[in-house]
Amino acid sequence: MATEDFSPICLDRREEYAALLAASPARSSDYSFINLWGWAEVYGLSWMFRDGLCWIRQERPEPALWAPVGPVGSVALTPEMFPERRIIRASEAVAALFAEKLGAETREAREHWDYLYSVEELVNLSGNRFHKKKNLLNQFRKLYDWEYRSLTPDCIEEALELQESWCMWRDCESEATLVQENEAIVRVLTDWDRLPGLMGGSLRVDGRMVAYTVADALDESTLVIHFEKGHPDYKGVYQAINQAFLDHDADGFTLVNREQDLGDEGLRKAKLSYNPVDFFKKFEVTI
Repeated sequence: MATEDFSPICLDRREEYAALLAASPARSSDYSFINLWGWAEVYGLSWMFRDGLCWIRQERPEPALWAPVGPVGSVALTPEMFPERRIIRASEAVAALFAEKLGAETREAREHWDYLYSVEELVNLSGNRFHKKKNLLNQFRKLYDWEYRSLTPDCIEEALELQESWCMWRDCESEATLVQENEAIVRVLTDWDRLPGLMGGSLRVDGRMVAYTVADALDESTLVIHFEKGHPDYKGVYQAINQAFLDHDADGFTLVNREQDLGDEGLRKAKLSYNPVDFFKKFEVTI
């Protein structure tokens, strides 16, 4: 296997990839096809289908392989199969397998752990643990003449306009991570009609969109929230879009995955404040 064997992420092989993802021993938010598609240009992602697995490589910010996707435990692994010795975003099970079969070194990558929450808890916001969130939600409901709508193709232009405005409020151009996130969001929203399985919700106040969220199903029980943005002038708007989307569009799901904090202390504090019920732990592996 060589780096030149990899090709850009494409829509044509989405179903083939989805089948391998379903056969993986564990699935984190990184491996949702929506994530691959949205962040492909930011990270310089490419893939290769070989040995019954999908191999994903990133070029930026530094070259690395992601953990292979598929029934990795049933494949006879050898060090020669890996064009990069650094493997990132590996689940606990895969990291342990690589340590056993390949003598690999493993390191907990706390900054990449996914935060898992109970859908029921985030809908009801009951008890003292959620008192501040419930208070902000109630303030939003009382202060504004609002309505919730599922995000559908006819709403995408409004969502793109809100995203553009949000970037102006946050001065995205002054922060590289916000520039990259904006690029990923615009790519996913623009290609909404070409990406089966996308879900989302929006809040409107006086007929104007003030928040949106974008998600998809990671498996039968877990939803992944990929992007969530709200107008800063509306108090409680984030608590409101979070609660409303899960209340209206998360029937049948028990867990919501709100992705990682990337080591940002402010983001970590915010994610912990919603009281995760568990984490999807990820590791960096060196072969």
